[in-house]
Amino acid sequence: MPGGCSIRALWIINNLDGVIFSRRFPVVERQWRAACKTENESSNEDPVKYTALPVLPNDSEIAAAFMERKKSQGSTRGYGIRVTQSAQGSDSWVDDPIMRHIISLRIGAEEEGESYLLWPLVLHVRGPYCVLALPLIEPRHLKVYSRLCCRSDCGNAVGVDESISSLLLDLPSITGAFMVALAIGDIITGDMVDPEVVVSVSPSVGGLLDSLTGSIGISGISSRAKPVAAPVASATPSSTAAIGAVASDAPKIGSRPLDKDALRNFISSAMPFGTPLDLNYSNIFAIKANGFSSSDVPPTDLKQPAWKPYLYKGKQRILFTVHETVHAAMYDRDDISDTISIAGQINCRAELEGLPDVSLPLTGLSKAHVEVLSFHPCAQVPEHGVDKHAIMFSPPLGNFVLVRYQANCAFGPPVMGFYQLSMVSEDEGAFLFKLRIMEGYKSPLAMEFCNVTMPFPRRRVVSFEGTPSVGAVSTTEHSVEWKIIPSGRGLTRSIEATFPGTVRFAPWQIQRVPSSKSGSGNMSDGDSDVEAESANNMVNVEEFLMEKMSKNLPPVDLEEPFCWQAYNYAKVSFKITGASLSAMSIDPKSVSIYPAVKAPVELSTQVIFLQSNHLKS
Repeated sequence: MPGGCSIRALWIINNLDGVIFSRRFPVVERQWRAACKTENESSNEDPVKYTALPVLPNDSEIAAAFMERKKSQGSTRGYGIRVTQSAQGSDSWVDDPIMRHIISLRIGAEEEGESYLLWPLVLHVRGPYCVLALPLIEPRHLKVYSRLCCRSDCGNAVGVDESISSLLLDLPSITGAFMVALAIGDIITGDMVDPEVVVSVSPSVGGLLDSLTGSIGISGISSRAKPVAAPVASATPSSTAAIGAVASDAPKIGSRPLDKDALRNFISSAMPFGTPLDLNYSNIFAIKANGFSSSDVPPTDLKQPAWKPYLYKGKQRILFTVHETVHAAMYDRDDISDTISIAGQINCRAELEGLPDVSLPLTGLSKAHVEVLSFHPCAQVPEHGVDKHAIMFSPPLGNFVLVRYQANCAFGPPVMGFYQLSMVSEDEGAFLFKLRIMEGYKSPLAMEFCNVTMPFPRRRVVSFEGTPSVGAVSTTEHSVEWKIIPSGRGLTRSIEATFPGTVRFAPWQIQRVPSSKSGSGNMSDGDSDVEAESANNMVNVEEFLMEKMSKNLPPVDLEEPFCWQAYNYAKVSFKITGASLSAMSIDPKSVSIYPAVKAPVELSTQVIFLQSNHLKS
């Protein structure tokens, strides 16, 4: 069986648990059947035919099995780890969080003795859709997983030969299936936006002449229309983090989902016969729109990769953007520590003629405490070190993500303080914010904007009273928004901000919902007489009001951990430029190109924060 990645089938399931799109690849399926036949003939004990599905199930069988799994596992992704509700043979019985993303389905009724195991199914949840991708594996791998599902011990036990970690490491096709599922998810939601690559107007290494002549950003791929960057607009000068125009090749799809014909066209072009070749929608779109001409002659001495269908022609340069999203949660409690983590990526745009190789050292790994590190398929990592990785890659056309990583933050939260909310009556709440912003941060770090949102998902906001010490306030139907730093006004110094006030809601209406076995268990509806009686027995009025307003709320889905009750947190979002907060960086002077060519190298940095400040109890 080939060692690359091949996909047996794809399914897209909507939020009503119905299959709205499916695609099977007969060529790959024939390989699976041949492998199963060979495995059965070579093994007299534990034949794979007792666990493997002889043919792919139809859409209704997939929908029924997916619905049954979601019911038994508590949510779309499932528990992941073994809990009291876990049944032997289920994904959560394996007791590994990865089983929330690589799932199995039981096809057929077990009581009738005709139950088959379909695994591994890569699950990608995007908006209201669930994308399932079934990669081609060897039958022996399915045997191993079927044994793991029924083993009495849990987790990756020490001294055990078989474990889910070692099994997945032996299946590179799962990585390809994840890439396919991610690409399909972007298409069906219409979110086809290339990674941001920010252009700085200030001179970089070797780029002084280009900046003075104004030639930066004006380039072409050939004489015909191809997916090229439009001339960029200059931004405020900054050597490391100027925010200028974003160079992007992707056709702007908008928020409208693509139709099934567009999805079929993408699949047939990106992964013919089930083998992924190039999942870049920009390249697929360009080839379909422009085709090839006599001037698009591939080089005779080098093999042109699938991710670079056209060769670049024009002024040469390389752009890097370190883009980090920092997630922080501040609880203001002694028993729960605050958390802060970084999800980052290094975006690249290499406008280089021919098919050159680019090499560079990636530094700051030990200081950033990098936990997860992955690379674009075009990249190779010949040297691994504690604090430095050497990367060599043949860059594709347009913008692409060279490196993805997860790391710790080298700084404290840029916004610190607390948020309190007290219900003074059933329809009125008093709140207080006290925040310290950019404390300990110095130039070149600058905050571009800072917004605070108080969400009230189950109450309609009627009005509010209060004046913040800085910024402006606005309301929506279910939230109060405080713009501390408006967009476009950078902040480079530390400030303090306070905001006391009250918010009034429309009269509370009890929402009777059916009881649920998931989340926190059954929710009782209770009548007003019981509520009034309990109110007379309560000394704490606030406690009574909170209980009354939260008792009719349905249990939260595991995918939304911050929406448990009517009110419990405030969300702070802001953007910082100037440097990465993980210490991950690229030295433009260390970037080398082979064959050698004079091309300026520019580096920029963007940091976006998503911070939650939980209600203090």
